[in-house]
Amino acid sequence: MFRWELVATSERAVPSPFATALRSAIARSGLSLDRIQARVQAGGVPVSVTALSYWQSGKRQPERRSSISAVRVLEDVLGLRRGELLSLLPPPRPRGLPSRRQADGVVKFPMEALRTLLERVGAPHALEQQHRLNLVNLHDRCEIAAGGRQRSLTTRSVFQATADRQDRWILVYDHGGAPAPALHQLRNCRSGRLEVDPDHGLTVAELLFDRPIDRGETYLIEYTLTNSGPPYPDCENTYYREFRRPIREYLLEIRFDEAESLRECWQYARRMQAETEERRRLHLDTAGGVHAVALDYGPGVFGISWE
Repeated sequence: MFRWELVATSERAVPSPFATALRSAIARSGLSLDRIQARVQAGGVPVSVTALSYWQSGKRQPERRSSISAVRVLEDVLGLRRGELLSLLPPPRPRGLPSRRQADGVVKFPMEALRTLLERVGAPHALEQQHRLNLVNLHDRCEIAAGGRQRSLTTRSVFQATADRQDRWILVYDHGGAPAPALHQLRNCRSGRLEVDPDHGLTVAELLFDRPIDRGETYLIEYTLTNSGPPYPDCENTYYREFRRPIREYLLEIRFDEAESLRECWQYARRMQAETEERRRLHLDTAGGVHAVALDYGPGVFGISWE
C-alpha cells in the first residue's frame, strides 16, 4: 500500500541576539570551529563542532547545564566579557519528549498538519498502519549551488515488500520556510496526488509504482526535488535524514559548485535516546563533493554539515 518518509533538508534558523553575537565573535577571532572546540575542551568542558555551528546559526540554543558551562568557556576563548553571551540567552524551553524532539532538529512541524495532508492524499492512517514496505537501501545526492544554497536533491530508494500488492510510497518533505520544490525525473514510478502546506513548509506526495509488488519482491524508484532559483533556498550548511526505523544502507553525497571555498566538512549521527553525537571529518573528492555511508543504522538522524 504505502509508507511515509520524512526528508529534512535543513533547520530553518531564527536569528537571535545570542546567535548573532556568537557568530560575530567567532568571525572576529579568526579561529576555525575545530580550533575553538579544542580550546573549549581544553578548559574542561566537552562540546561538539556541530553544536557550535548550530549555536552560531540560531538553529539551537544552549540549554543543558553542560552547554551553559561551554558558553562560559567560549566567552574566555573568544575574548569576551564574562556573561556577555550568557546574558543574551532566552529562558530554557520546556524539556519533555515533544520539545526535546524539536530541540534535536528532527520534527519541526505539528503532527496535526502532517495528518491533514495525509488525509488529502488518501493516506489518513499512514502513521498508524503497519509498514508493508521496508526501505533497505537509500542514496541521496544533494547539489549545493553557488553561495552555499541547495539547488536539488536526487533520491534513489530500494524497497522490499512484506505483504502482497504494494503499489505506492508516500513521500513527506519538510522544506521549512522555502517554497515547495518541484518533483520530477521519476524512475519506475509516477507522481500521484500532491498536497502542500505552505504555513508549515510541508509537502506530501504519492509516488505510484509502475506495477504492484508482492511479498519478498524488491523495487527501485528514483526522483528529483528541484528548488526554484536562483537564488535557491538557504540550507544552513547542513543536510540530514531522520530514520524512524533501521535501514541496511544509506549513502549521502553532497556536491558543491564552489568546492574551493569549503573550509571544513563532517558527517554526524545522532542515535535516538543517545546523549552524544558521533562525528567524523570528511575530505573533498576530485569531483568537488563528499560522501558518507551509514550501515545498519537507525533509529536516529544522519547527515553532513560544512563550513
